[in-house]
Amino acid sequence: MISLVVLISGSGSNLRALLEATNRDDFPAKIVAVGADNDARGFEHARAFGIPTFVMAPGDFSTRDEWGGALLEQVRAAGADLVVCAGFMRILPAGFVQGLTPNLINMHPALLPLFPGAHAVRDALAAGATETGATVHVVDEGVDTGPVIRQVSLAIDPGETEAQLHERIKVLERALIVDTVSDIAHNLIDLKELARS
Repeated sequence: MISLVVLISGSGSNLRALLEATNRDDFPAKIVAVGADNDARGFEHARAFGIPTFVMAPGDFSTRDEWGGALLEQVRAAGADLVVCAGFMRILPAGFVQGLTPNLINMHPALLPLFPGAHAVRDALAAGATETGATVHVVDEGVDTGPVIRQVSLAIDPGETEAQLHERIKVLERALIVDTVSDIAHNLIDLKELARS
């Protein structure tokens, strides 16, 4: 059984999927805390499952590095074996990444290395892509540049809006993050080996 800290910024749909998975007897992970950079709507899910939450707002600190250090301290205090960024819309400072890697993973709504960054769904549509998807990757010091752990793809429907496409990607993301965390916990995915590659 591994312990997770999940970091969010918004509605927490991937968090919800992980919380529901932890209710299953066969799921090898538990969520020990949920953190955010604001009073995120997704905290509702954590509270419904009785999971402690914390807010670490960058604006409360004089520098990004100071914020990253406080966030790292909070995550370590929670006893996390793995930190899952699930819709966490902040670039993490190098000190935070170095303190946790490779046990720091992120869900991204595109087929990396295509369309990194905060507007991946919009960018895929703007580029005229016919396919996109979701990626779970190890977080490194770049923006969505860490080693890919797992990906799943879907075709983009003609005339599809950004909101419609994003909702379909979220369905893929929920299953992908649950399966990936399960396989990490079962030692079917070796994050250290991935980080070395």
